[in-house]
Amino acid sequence: MTLDTIAVTGGNGKIGEAILEHLSEHGYETANVSRGKRREEVSDSYVTTDLLDAGETYGALAKTDADAVIHMGTIPDPYRTPDFRTYESNVMSAAHVLEAADSLGLETVVLPSSINALGSEHQERPAEVNYLPIDEAHPRTPDDPYGIAKHAMEVTADGFGRRPSTDLTIASLRYPWVTTDEEMREAFVETDRSLSALADVHPATGRDVLFSYLAIEDGARIARKAVEADFEGHETFWAVAGDTTADAPTDAVVEAFFPDADVRDSFEGHEGIVDLSKAKALLDWEPTRSWRDLA
Repeated sequence: MTLDTIAVTGGNGKIGEAILEHLSEHGYETANVSRGKRREEVSDSYVTTDLLDAGETYGALAKTDADAVIHMGTIPDPYRTPDFRTYESNVMSAAHVLEAADSLGLETVVLPSSINALGSEHQERPAEVNYLPIDEAHPRTPDDPYGIAKHAMEVTADGFGRRPSTDLTIASLRYPWVTTDEEMREAFVETDRSLSALADVHPATGRDVLFSYLAIEDGARIARKAVEADFEGHETFWAVAGDTTADAPTDAVVEAFFPDADVRDSFEGHEGIVDLSKAKALLDWEPTRSWRDLA
């Protein structure tokens, strides 16, 4: 597999720009495929594209002459758009990218799934956690438009990945809140992260997203590792930090917030409740940053 040029959709966004910069630092030619005007100065080329138009998506990827694509150009939450638009953006843009990549003979597609594919942050129901640690095989039961869309995106990628005629390597990365150092300081270091404080915390930083987060550097690195990987078909990967967002030891967090879950392995210290062994085995990736390093 030879990778010289990597297209990044949504390279105008926070994570997309970080991925472009990371790829450039590792010697790749990059192309930003985004809607509207260019808002970064990192990529080697820029193509304006409506990813909800299949023809435009195909034409844009063809114009970049990319060997692989990291697709980050989706709506990041369900609050600023009608429900159907949130679903359409996340599912159809992924389908268009997959179809174009397959037709153009690209090597790899990396898709932006979410921890919300499990069903958590944006729904009224608490996350259904059947067992711990949570691996990629854990059931997905979302009911909000964003989580449903991320689930459907993964199912769509499954379908493309099982086609006998498709040679694509497809990776779906289940990101949580991807944070800068400043955001980690404000949300974690400078706030009360005790169990009593977390009982009523907003879902964006609490139990409804599995006490998870990811430093943006680790988020960019797993995207590169995924695009460089060589496996058959489609695989999903948890892409979260190695520790929780709580001050308390993880066994205390589990006892307080997940009393009905089947605990299948012990936890050490502040270890995260998500199993990252698949990403280590197939992508050679482990998170390196923790909010505790900033304390």
